[in-house]
Amino acid sequence: MQNTGTHTTAAPGAATPTHCPYCALQCGMNLTPVGGGTVEVSERADFPVNRGALCGKGRTAAAVLAPGARLTSPLVRSDDGALVPAGWDEALDRIAGNLERTRAQYGADALGVFGGGGLTNEKAYALGKFARLVLGTSQIDYNGRFCMSSAAAAGTRAFGLDRGLPFPLEDVPKTGCVILVGSNPAETMPPSLRYFTELRENGGTLIVVDPRRTKTAEQADLHLAPRPGTDLALALGMLHLVVAEGRVDEVYVEERTSGWEEARAAAMAHWPEHVERITGVSVPELREAVRLFCAPKAAMVLTARGPEQQAKGTDTVGAWINLCLATGRAGRPLSGYGCLTGQGNGQGGREHGQKADQLPGYRKLTDPAARRHVAEVWGVDPDALPGPGRSAYELLDALGTDIKSLLVMGSNPVVSAPRAAHIEGRLRSLDFLAVCDLVLSETAELADVVLPVTQWAEETGTTTNLEGRVLLRRRAITPPEGVRGDLEVLHGLAGRLGVEKGFPTEPEEVFEELRRASAGGPADYSGIDYRRLAEENGVFWPCPAPPAGDDAEPHPGTPRLFLDRFATEDGQARFAPVTHRPSAEEPDDEYPVLLTTGRVVAQYQSGAQTRRVAELNAAAPGPFVELHPRLAARLGAAEGDPLAVVSRRGRAVAPARITTGIRPDTVFMPFHWPGEGRANTLTNPALDPTSRMPEFKVCAVRVETVTS
Repeated sequence: MQNTGTHTTAAPGAATPTHCPYCALQCGMNLTPVGGGTVEVSERADFPVNRGALCGKGRTAAAVLAPGARLTSPLVRSDDGALVPAGWDEALDRIAGNLERTRAQYGADALGVFGGGGLTNEKAYALGKFARLVLGTSQIDYNGRFCMSSAAAAGTRAFGLDRGLPFPLEDVPKTGCVILVGSNPAETMPPSLRYFTELRENGGTLIVVDPRRTKTAEQADLHLAPRPGTDLALALGMLHLVVAEGRVDEVYVEERTSGWEEARAAAMAHWPEHVERITGVSVPELREAVRLFCAPKAAMVLTARGPEQQAKGTDTVGAWINLCLATGRAGRPLSGYGCLTGQGNGQGGREHGQKADQLPGYRKLTDPAARRHVAEVWGVDPDALPGPGRSAYELLDALGTDIKSLLVMGSNPVVSAPRAAHIEGRLRSLDFLAVCDLVLSETAELADVVLPVTQWAEETGTTTNLEGRVLLRRRAITPPEGVRGDLEVLHGLAGRLGVEKGFPTEPEEVFEELRRASAGGPADYSGIDYRRLAEENGVFWPCPAPPAGDDAEPHPGTPRLFLDRFATEDGQARFAPVTHRPSAEEPDDEYPVLLTTGRVVAQYQSGAQTRRVAELNAAAPGPFVELHPRLAARLGAAEGDPLAVVSRRGRAVAPARITTGIRPDTVFMPFHWPGEGRANTLTNPALDPTSRMPEFKVCAVRVETVTS
């Protein structure tokens, strides 16, 4: 237990039930003031997702709230170039004045807004409304585009609706087989690993697809280690075998799907030997994977960033969905396809309007009916709403040219964006940059104005976890003097820019408006309120409100989707006729090795918060280059030697970590650190044509020893 959060107001011993600020599990925890201005994080056994378990990040979460770790005063750029403390009025006036000048000189679309998947639903909703109504800009997107967008696009294409998991996590141990593709929950969301352990204890099987033998892969009944960038071929090869071995559920395919013939024809071009040559996964392993998946009555495929963060990520996820559909493993109890969402509010963050092409309730910005509905809630003409803007990387790439001023809320693209050195340069080229954050991140260090904002334990708000369970985070401690909430920031800026109403500072008031804006949309929250969230430990969307005047019982929420029909117009799921294609950047003589990136257990995302926690830094003090002994021998590198990894976009240097748990043709780097070990200096911004997801997971590099 950690006793390092500060500024409590509740009496010692009064615990506040709330949720972790980090990953999409949104683990339940209790915060208890213990006197002396400290708060203790403790287990909360009543929340069904983590059932009391917390990882190291969750246990130490309060440490980031301590003085010295977090910002406690606005900062403005002085004439000599330094960031110096300022008052709130000065800081907000400076932001509003610069945004207004940019708009007057270049037009509204010269203003950009970049949000985050960690923002609460209320903040994401208000930020999207602020961009479109107050600024009048179409140029808003968020870092969730880098996380789940390919899975969202594929799920929407197949099922008519995207919700990370269409079933609760409690179903996972009860199914017969899980294929876990490109996910390492043992490190990325440790409390979830128990579900996979219980699956095996119950007689089920776990197949892990990952080019590395991760801690999760070590728990698997079968580990498939494909060459990075070939997950699409692997899925197609398995579907080929399903057809060839007569394992297709013909009745299900006929009754509940469409597009099978085209998808079948595409899969048959990927025979096992051909797939073995592409992926490096042997034909016997392919056959065993198909046998294990098809043997039980129920099975699941769960994907994460591995197959999704590719320039063909939407098609790759589509191929895994095809495997589920062909075998009748979707829209049935204890079966289905799901995405393991990454960021804390990665699900809710993409539902309520901070994404370039969406309005609240997961409505499409290009849908006239959706525009009318939301415009009516907002009290404006539908024509006043801008159209879709640029996706996240495209927005960042346009900084300093088409986009002159940028407001960033809850994101750190200097570390997290692909081709990060280029994006850092684009941020530096802006006429004006404002950043709202809990800490002085690497992006905030470049800003003209930095606003210190509340997070997590210092505010109330809702998040939506990876299951689609809407949750209530409760304020447990008072923020330090000089710190304000993001909703207060937007209220203050809106007023200075001439919009006096429509941006309340109370989260519950914002949520009540969000309910109305989402009503009737794919992500319908209209039947959810704060009281229900507190009493029921969360509610699954969609949860529509009863018609006005109806005495019916409140809608119970929807833990399990698609059991009766899919969310398409005809109720049928859609196969995707996809074929394998190479990665955007394949190895060659100059860059002969593949780089893949990911996370380690003790750090989170860009590390802006976790790198400020001593216990976590002791466990994971810095970046490294993981490589196979054969590659290390060719380089003449020993454990701990500095290695330079070079791509067409830049160079990163970090110590060698030698292991047989990675393919000889591949190196791995975690992406949590800035500076010379910044992995995203190397990564390729090639975009998926549908989701606009960059290809973080595979690029061509060379590895060199570094001499002093």
